Amino acid sequence: MPDSTQIAAVRAYEALDSRGNPTVAAEVRLHGGAVGRALVPSGASTGRHEAVELRDGDPSRYDGQGVRRAVAAVNDVIGPALAGDADAADQSALDARLCALDGTAHKSSLGANAILGVSLAAAHAAAAAFNLPLYRYLNHHYRYPGESYRHPVGYNRHSGLRRNPDLSPSTAFTLPMPMVNIISGGRHSAGGLDMQDFLAIPIGAATFAEALQMAAAVYRAVGRILSQSGPYPYGVADEGGYGPPLPCHEDALGLLYDAARLAGYRCARDGDIAIGMDVAATEFITGDGNYALQAEGRSFTATELADLLCHWCETYPIISIEDGLGEDDWAGWEYLTKRLGASTQLIGDDLFTTNPQRLARGADAGIANAVLVKPNQIGTLTETLDTVRLAQERGYLPVISARSGETEDATIADLAVATGAGQIKIGSVTRSERLAKYNRLLQIEDELGDAAQFAGRDAFARFQL
Repeated sequence: MPDSTQIAAVRAYEALDSRGNPTVAAEVRLHGGAVGRALVPSGASTGRHEAVELRDGDPSRYDGQGVRRAVAAVNDVIGPALAGDADAADQSALDARLCALDGTAHKSSLGANAILGVSLAAAHAAAAAFNLPLYRYLNHHYRYPGESYRHPVGYNRHSGLRRNPDLSPSTAFTLPMPMVNIISGGRHSAGGLDMQDFLAIPIGAATFAEALQMAAAVYRAVGRILSQSGPYPYGVADEGGYGPPLPCHEDALGLLYDAARLAGYRCARDGDIAIGMDVAATEFITGDGNYALQAEGRSFTATELADLLCHWCETYPIISIEDGLGEDDWAGWEYLTKRLGASTQLIGDDLFTTNPQRLARGADAGIANAVLVKPNQIGTLTETLDTVRLAQERGYLPVISARSGETEDATIADLAVATGAGQIKIGSVTRSERLAKYNRLLQIEDELGDAAQFAGRDAFARFQL
């Protein structure tokens, strides 16, 4: 292996996420001098099939949320195993070693938070070693799985110039359509709504920068509407969206629709702004398999909840529904997909948990038509890329996503561009842990110039908007 990308040292420490909870910060240093750093996010609404996030459970520190055990796993196990004996440029081999060191199916020994921190930090370090933006470096691993990155022919290690047509500065990359959280409920808010996210999707935008501008205008319009009833006392929810005390979920849809119009946009499937929802149905499923919606004042069977979502899609320009039913309600998902799969994006989050095996099961059964991609659900960069690749091969739309407990780490922005995923779900247009990703995408769009493409309305072309 080239000395420049051989791992010299790995370390980790405890940092804080956007909820003030500890998380793992990892650093990988290479023999050539390059350094990569990564911080691992954390979810509040988590599926039980996700890889295991290792927490300390000590109530005297951060209410048991400390991650000293995961940090120790990096410093005492992973670091000594990799230092001097691993190539950061061979991402798939590195991630395979991390999984082998853990030795469990769900990374419960060392912790997915420890493993992912090192996996991402190594990618950052290798990209720095080759003087590449992360999205260009990740693009290689996405297109050529299992191949380590090497200096292409014509590489000048002093100027960084390359003549490889696959990685030339003029290579076209696609900026994703942002799905922007405007109104929050569920585990992310104290406002009283059971369902988790109501999102603005700026389908009429021509560029990523314009899409962000449009979403910000809708966000401000919601604030103006809420302020008409007096001072709005609820602040923002975990992902920066408003968390108003609305009587029912349809009021949230109506508020988002009215705000888009107040901002000067046409809220329609073929207009400027469309609507997305994250139902997060697993959070309110009951022991008998029904769905208890406090805001609606009743419980629903899976069929009834699916029918309610269909009714809302007929009334409002909803083009995307995430986790419309529970994580193991395969029969309910089959019914929902038959009703809405041809017209609406149906995203599996808790259903698939960024897991290739669960995604393959869904694809074989024709359940859902999109997958939410969260690296910390699966635990390594390679497995994340495998899931995106599988989704695209099976005709599923991948949506790269942040978590509710986020950090200033912007890796997922580069990941979305590297894979051409076409969509990204970061949160709202407030709070710096969200803006770090949006601003990184703006930077990439500016850097690419004329080579930048934008997914735009085409991201939903199959649904005939």
